[in-house]
Amino acid sequence: MFEKQIEIPSAEQILAEQPLPEALKKIKRERDALAKDVIAGRSDKLLIVVGPCSAHESKPVLEYVKRLGKLNERVKEKLVLVPRIYTNKPRTKGVGYKGMFSQPDPENKENILCGIQTIRELHLHAIAESGLTAADEMLYPENYAYVEDLLTYIAVGARSSENQMHRLVSSGIELPVGIKNPMGGSIPVTLNSIYAAQSPQVFKYRDWQVGTQGNEYAHAVLRGMVDSYGNDMPNYHYETVMRVYEGYRNSNGELKNPAIVIDSNHSNSGKQYQQQIRIIEEVMQNRLYDADFKKIVKGFMIESFLEEGCQKHDVVFGKSITDPCLGWEDTERLILDIAEKA
Repeated sequence: MFEKQIEIPSAEQILAEQPLPEALKKIKRERDALAKDVIAGRSDKLLIVVGPCSAHESKPVLEYVKRLGKLNERVKEKLVLVPRIYTNKPRTKGVGYKGMFSQPDPENKENILCGIQTIRELHLHAIAESGLTAADEMLYPENYAYVEDLLTYIAVGARSSENQMHRLVSSGIELPVGIKNPMGGSIPVTLNSIYAAQSPQVFKYRDWQVGTQGNEYAHAVLRGMVDSYGNDMPNYHYETVMRVYEGYRNSNGELKNPAIVIDSNHSNSGKQYQQQIRIIEEVMQNRLYDADFKKIVKGFMIESFLEEGCQKHDVVFGKSITDPCLGWEDTERLILDIAEKA
């Protein structure tokens, strides 16, 4: 039995009530083009998706994104910085804080309508104040319609990459969609997900039968894996990356724009957030070692916030309430180092 609680307006209604102004649309078009050029190999820049594990409160996120906008001016010749404004939080056991979309105030009850309005306001301010457009995880495919005009990068998580609806909706998005390897780490499954997202599809989406042209910017994200005993195992090392590269090559052109983004946290780091620095250093060294490795590794995902670590409740301004993150000072040094070596 489903208890009706709050009626949610359509995405079209919400977008009409909180539209993206023309000046910000221009910024988004430019940012989208930069990100697509990296994935397609038309640019030698690296794509850096960086920010908090989850955007649980607007003020610290805006402060973070403004700092990132200033840093972007220092590295924009080498890097494309995309702030993580992740507003849907997957839960391993299905309960707990599910992100700003569901719970705009993490200390109060769920209010999805307020969450949608809060998210749009946050994005609009973030773009205006930083000149950057953001990334988010497409945890619930139908929710994407409420933010589709705001994002430059979309992630499909490890728990979702085998889900047919995520693959189908990804095929209709005209932006880079990073599809993470499944929790078990299967490379064939990852490549099958990318193939499905890159292919034309017909399916039911919201209230319509829709057709898509396929998304040539769908690509792999290596985030580490979990074995049958629950142990984290990395997959950012040279050998795994080159196996994925071979998988792309063996597709005989069926997979377009071979690209890998390395997620430096999650199972690659065992959620030991400081290890992200070492992991990225190793990957950057491998880019110097092998031209094919350099060609296919297009960037990184980094979990970072104003303050390092995490907290159970929202007490410290700019500190994650979910997974632990790098602090700002380490993040700034890391991004400048990546730019220097790119």
